[in-house]
This record gives sequence, C-alpha cells and structure tokens, in this order.
Amino acid sequence: MASPQTHTRPTALALWLIVAGAVGWWAAFSLTMERFHLLMDPQASASCDFSVLVQCTANLESPQGSVFGFPNPILGLTGWVAPIVVGFAILAHARFARWFWWLFALGIAGAFTFVVWLIGQSIFVLGTLCPWCMVTWAVTIPTFYAVVLHLLRAGLVPAPAGLRKGADALMSWTPLLAILSYAVIAVLAQIRLDVLGSLF
Repeated sequence: MASPQTHTRPTALALWLIVAGAVGWWAAFSLTMERFHLLMDPQASASCDFSVLVQCTANLESPQGSVFGFPNPILGLTGWVAPIVVGFAILAHARFARWFWWLFALGIAGAFTFVVWLIGQSIFVLGTLCPWCMVTWAVTIPTFYAVVLHLLRAGLVPAPAGLRKGADALMSWTPLLAILSYAVIAVLAQIRLDVLGSLF
C-alpha cells in the first residue's frame, strides 16, 4: 500500500524527470555509438572531438571511461530509463510507496556521486571536457536536487516541519542551484585547464 504523501502530485518534477531522462539517455546513446565507432576503427576520432581540450575520445578510452569493466555510457542507457518511467507514472496519477521513493532517490544519489567523481577526473586527471559527458552532468545535477527536495517537502523522509517547509521553498530555486553548480565546475575548469585561453 502506498504511503500517504503530504504534498500535491509533483507535476513539474514529473515533467523534469521525463525531459532529463530523455536528454540523459540521448547523451548516453551518442557516447555509446562513439565508443562502437572507435572500437571498429581505433585510428578514427570521435565526432565530438573538437580540440585537445574538448573531446570524447580521451575520456572514452581512459580507465575512467569504463569504471565497472564496460563503457560508462551503458549505465546511462539503462539508468536514464528510470526517471522517464517515474515521470510518466506520476503524470498518470501513480502513487509510490515510501520505499520506492527511497530506492529511486538512492539511484539518483548514486548517479550524482558518480558524476561528481567523473567531473573531478575530467578536470584534474584527464584534462579534457567531453561534450556528451557535460550534457549528462547538466541534467544529473538538477535532477538530484529536485528529487532530494521533493522527498523532504513531501515528508517521505523524516524531517522537522521547518526543514520540510524550507525544502518546499527551495524547490522553485532548483534551476538557480543547478546554475551555481555549473558555475563552480566552470571556475574549476578555467583554473585547471584555462578553457578561455584555449578558445581565444
């Protein structure tokens, strides 16, 4: 039996999950196709290789590109289906049990943690910025914020009333939180890689 929720059906969250899932899945699919292309022709370069700094090949062929023994994009091909399904289910008036939301949030948190690690590896170890990887970062970060805030505001995790009220207020600021996160990444990339210097 589904646990009662104290917040109205999160239509905006549902729409975002569908959009983010579709964008993330497309980025994963594109990277997977690039990986197949490189496997078939090791001498070729990926279509998303624009410069020494902005490229996919170095990331795909690095150990960081296959952390679990297979190309990372395969994780995206499977994982991004979940937000799409959950989003459509919410729009169809589905109500999920508390444990389901916890498992879903755990998966999103795992993706967020993995992305933060990959960002660090890209900037500080590999010294490259993969275009499709950055698309994945761009949708994973706000998705994490939105899901966590929803769980807090809806009372799906134990939290004081003040924290729940604060989460509800912060929900509308999720785009700003994401932009601030992008700004931190951009600053780190500029300091470490001199992105602007390489472009101009």
